[in-house]
Amino acid sequence: MTRKVDIAIVGGGMVGASLAAALRPLELSVAVIEAVPYDGAAQPSFDERTTALSNGSRRILEAIGVWADVEAAAMPIRKIHVSDRGRFGFARIDSGELGLAALGYVVPNRALGAALWQAIQREPSPQVYCPARLDTVVCEPDAVALRVETADGTPTSLEAQLVVAADGAHSVVRQAAGIGMETRDYDQSAIITTVLPQRYHEQVAYERFTESGPLALLPLADGRCTLVLTVRRADVDSMLGASDAEFLREVQDRFGFRLGRFLQVGRRVVYPLALTQARATSGLRCAIVGNAAQSLHPVAGMGFNLGLRDVATLAELVAQRRGVDRRDVGAADLLASYDAWRRSDRRAITWFTDGLVRVFANPSPFVRQGRNLGLLAFDLLPPAKRALSALSTGALGRVPKLARGVGLR
Repeated sequence: MTRKVDIAIVGGGMVGASLAAALRPLELSVAVIEAVPYDGAAQPSFDERTTALSNGSRRILEAIGVWADVEAAAMPIRKIHVSDRGRFGFARIDSGELGLAALGYVVPNRALGAALWQAIQREPSPQVYCPARLDTVVCEPDAVALRVETADGTPTSLEAQLVVAADGAHSVVRQAAGIGMETRDYDQSAIITTVLPQRYHEQVAYERFTESGPLALLPLADGRCTLVLTVRRADVDSMLGASDAEFLREVQDRFGFRLGRFLQVGRRVVYPLALTQARATSGLRCAIVGNAAQSLHPVAGMGFNLGLRDVATLAELVAQRRGVDRRDVGAADLLASYDAWRRSDRRAITWFTDGLVRVFANPSPFVRQGRNLGLLAFDLLPPAKRALSALSTGALGRVPKLARGVGLR
């Protein structure tokens, strides 16, 4: 027996679950296929990491009805401080100067995962297959055929008008759709943990560029900070093998003493860093979102925010299509519209993020002097700060309804 659905979402991580939540008001039959329960210890999306949300992302989460369940765990970012180790240049961005309540919010991934999945499970749709493994997916002109195997070994056949690849950078669905990936390995890894500084962070996020890569500190509740420390791939083992005291000394040396001494450090987890980009954001009856479409360096904290705008765009196009005469949501013209809408935002954020990594990794004294002057100039130019704020929220181009806080119905 084959179950027919309008949309099959493969991947129930942060982006896939956000799309499932966004589609709830549209009276669609939706299936979500995910290998690991959201509250499982092995779930890679909803682990101990945190995510920096832009104001546009907050509005999307509000519009899809999950921000109220996330807000209590969210720490506002009131200011951002950017510096280059060994240079006098720095830049500051203040939410008050831009007329904003906050520049963004730091949210624990586990809290976001719980809110998204609780929203999904409150509704009769979508149909959730979890834990489940995608066995096969075949994209054909008239429909997509999927075979899913649940944890007890029971096979299920699905037929969808549209399949959404939300299954990460190594997407099985994207590969099945015949869409290639371009990858640039940065030869860097991010060590992510939490630290407790001597002084309260005052809701300031710090980005400090060093010779081995950027270091970010994001404010958390009870005075702690999330630390994202970028190191050369060759240095990962020594950093992970260092004692807590040795590790904190190294972080202190790279960051300095703006927050006093670092007193405690949590468990360290490492993630290899690369820029990956799908050669297209859609294929035959297939839409590609989130890390399956692009996986970015965490230097600017824009990866999930970009993926959430993928979700908002696709959901709006689906709503428009269903609102006319309940037409086919996997049709080629809808997917062409999705590609065109996402193109400029995707290119701008990818270019900006990759450019930061390249410029601040360049050892040339001329480049270092130029970026030092650039930071100083940026700090003195309010229009540049407003432009960066618009870029980070996707507001430089056509903004989806959900990103403006407007519902789909």
